[in-house]
Amino acid sequence: MHPRPTPQTAYARVAFDARVASASPAELVHLCYEQLIAALGAVLIAAERGDNARKSEALTRAVSVLTALQLGVTSPGGISDALSQVYTSARHAVLDSVLAFDGATIATIRGDFIEISAALAA
Repeated sequence: MHPRPTPQTAYARVAFDARVASASPAELVHLCYEQLIAALGAVLIAAERGDNARKSEALTRAVSVLTALQLGVTSPGGISDALSQVYTSARHAVLDSVLAFDGATIATIRGDFIEISAALAA
């Protein structure tokens, strides 16, 4: 049985769903980057606090976002190939951290996506 969501959680979910429903493809990518950066940040905080349940939940979220990004790369060649390789490498590294946690790698991936997100927004 799933725990009942709090009003804050329900509101956040509705707000997120509304953003997704009205987003362009570029905005969806940016939204995925926001979610990935937040999930990886949550992984690092949970690891620091020794909260393995929250760390596992955040790692799962990060893998889900990276999978969505991978599936969103549709045209072969050029930047699409480069992005696909980045997403695949990041996904493998995050999955590796499920079994043998590596905070430095997670922090590096998070920093890389912060940089990519900033570059795309510019």
